[in-house]
Amino acid sequence: MPVLETSAGTLIVIAVLGYLLGSIPFGVLVTKVMGLGDLRKIGSGNIGATNVLRTGNKGAALATLLLDGGKGAAAVLIARAVTGNEDAAQLAGLAAFLGHLFPAWLGFKGGKGVATFLGTLLALAWPVGIAACLTWLVTAVVSRISSLSALVAATLSVAWAAVLGQGHVIYLIVILGTLVFWKHLPNIERLKAGTEPRIGGKG
Repeated sequence: MPVLETSAGTLIVIAVLGYLLGSIPFGVLVTKVMGLGDLRKIGSGNIGATNVLRTGNKGAALATLLLDGGKGAAAVLIARAVTGNEDAAQLAGLAAFLGHLFPAWLGFKGGKGVATFLGTLLALAWPVGIAACLTWLVTAVVSRISSLSALVAATLSVAWAAVLGQGHVIYLIVILGTLVFWKHLPNIERLKAGTEPRIGGKG
């Protein structure tokens, strides 16, 4: 856990701005701009890249993935650059993640946070972020199931942080990972039932 160095007022401003950045629903915006329809009425209705892929447009899915990951990373990097403190950087990442999960613009019904989770980790502790991304990728290649890949990556990220000497982010990873699991509870039930759709499927 980082040392608290930033003033309370500054942390409040960072939290608000991080939330606003994280709450930008890039999946909805990308699909609308590209004329693919209302993402919330397609497939699972989720606003993330996996559901964007169900439109059949891989470019839109990739753009959503990068933008959703980028907003988490941007929040962290901006907070770190402005304050020079890790407490501010971690709070900004958490706020951006919460913004993605609960965006005010969509009635607080957002995505599941996987791309934002990975982007945040890459900016906070890049060795852990790379390990988490590779964990997601390997699991996805083997299983072809996005939700399972997300759950495995979230679970192992704590271990990666410990092994790679990045203990200062473990508490935050536990919080983010718990939220990832919570948002994936319906997916977990489908995984148990063997009915979870595979990557690229209609879902």
